[in-house]
Amino acid sequence: MAKTTSRQRRQGLDEARVRQRILAAAFKAFTEHGFAGTSTLEIATRAQVSKATLYALVGNKQEMLAACIGERARRLEMPAKLPEPQDRETLVHVLTAFGTRLLREISDPAVIAVFRLAIAEAVRAPEVALAVDSIGGEAPRTALRAIMTQARSAGLLSGEPLQMTEQFGGLLWGNLMIGLLLGVAGRPSPREIARRARDAANTLLRSYQA
Repeated sequence: MAKTTSRQRRQGLDEARVRQRILAAAFKAFTEHGFAGTSTLEIATRAQVSKATLYALVGNKQEMLAACIGERARRLEMPAKLPEPQDRETLVHVLTAFGTRLLREISDPAVIAVFRLAIAEAVRAPEVALAVDSIGGEAPRTALRAIMTQARSAGLLSGEPLQMTEQFGGLLWGNLMIGLLLGVAGRPSPREIARRARDAANTLLRSYQA
């Protein structure tokens, strides 16, 4: 029984490593040739696996793209153990921590590459843009709306959660995202990221103070 369990564990680890190799190969191929221009054969060749293994461990090309995006989207989840805002100081802390996490992860070159891929394939493969938005965009927006809803319930903010969410995003990014996508702006330093997040939080509170 112990031998069987150990063998199954090793098999699971081997499959996880192969799956990661497939996703790495897929992501590199997608960013180099686009979604439509990449074949499953090319991905299998890069990953040094058979197409049968590729389909068994990950799925078809669309599922591979979704998995690539999903791996990066998990880094955009709301930071753990953030307190529920009950006063102005806590709310500034929560929004600053959230904004810092969002800026740090989305400005990562690998994540920017995903956004560029979605833009490049918007006409030929609109499902790519939909996948990027649903997995990598909607999750942070949903988490941020929840923070805004809590803050309004606590009497700290007076605006509509959706409106405040959009406003915070605009304050946080400014023109930075366009610069990153065009390659004319560099990734901000940790100090600059923290400053932008803190300024966005304070400006939002001044604009929607209850």
